[in-house]
Amino acid sequence: MCIESDTLDDVMNVLLGRLLAQEQVIRATRGSFKELLAVSFCLRKPRARLSRSEGKGKIFSALGEFLWYMSGDIKLDYIDYYVPERFRKESDDNINVRSGYGDRLFNFRGLNQIDNVISLLKTNRSTRRAVIQLYDAQDIAKKYKSIPCTCTLQFIIRDDCLHLITSMRSNDAYIGLPHDVFSFTMLQEIIARATDVEVGEYRHFAGSLHLYDCQFADAQAYLDEGFQSEIEMPQMPNGDQWHSVRTLEELAQTIREGKPVDLAATGLDEYWKDLVRLLQAYSASRRRDAAELKKLKAEMHSPVYGMFIEARLDKLSEPRSQRPARTR
Repeated sequence: MCIESDTLDDVMNVLLGRLLAQEQVIRATRGSFKELLAVSFCLRKPRARLSRSEGKGKIFSALGEFLWYMSGDIKLDYIDYYVPERFRKESDDNINVRSGYGDRLFNFRGLNQIDNVISLLKTNRSTRRAVIQLYDAQDIAKKYKSIPCTCTLQFIIRDDCLHLITSMRSNDAYIGLPHDVFSFTMLQEIIARATDVEVGEYRHFAGSLHLYDCQFADAQAYLDEGFQSEIEMPQMPNGDQWHSVRTLEELAQTIREGKPVDLAATGLDEYWKDLVRLLQAYSASRRRDAAELKKLKAEMHSPVYGMFIEARLDKLSEPRSQRPARTR
């Protein structure tokens, strides 16, 4: 099964529809689920990485998970701020989450895999060796609560475009997939900028793509919304973006600690300033500060993100009894 689409919502509509149509329900330790085997899709426009739906428009948790990876760490308290409770049950020691990718990206047995891939792509444009390994033989040497779902990320330059091929052993279609697409296509674009090429296609393969029974109703509600408007995130600025990524990660820490941020003093391009504003908006929504949310929405440079802040404002206006449980 292979799908080619322009946007994440296009992909999600097809995959969730086919999963719900499956008759067989498989029972496992993490709950019953429906499943599709050996699924692949091609996202022709990787910047169309955000769902525009009311139910799946979760830019804040997706951005938080991406920054967790970019931090080079796998600390539970980092991701728990953005995705409360979900990762707690995946930690073996209540300190780290083995299934996080941060340390494997930047310090896998002492190797910075991202730096190595960028260096290889710069010196050999036709290489097929630019592969980041995330899944490891040690992951099944003993029983852990969670291990990486992603096996490899392969970066290939063809016709001056950087393509990314992601291979996953297991993929939660409703919650995990949108976050994976966001994080990996962001990394794809960052590496494209670092190697001075354009962003190509994003290809994704999952050995097991599944939908848990507790998600059936939410998945159907998503499908009932119908297809969403096609809007892409803005392009990243030209040139190497790693300084901006590191600055964003530092500012994320400042915001999590409740400290003020002087955006004008950061020297960031408006692209990255908007992502800082999103982090500030998430913090404001946690504090139930509607005035701050409205201010941040007005300050956004790109109109793409307005709907996500508006959704937070709508939630603040709901009576507590009507608010759904917090999800990603």
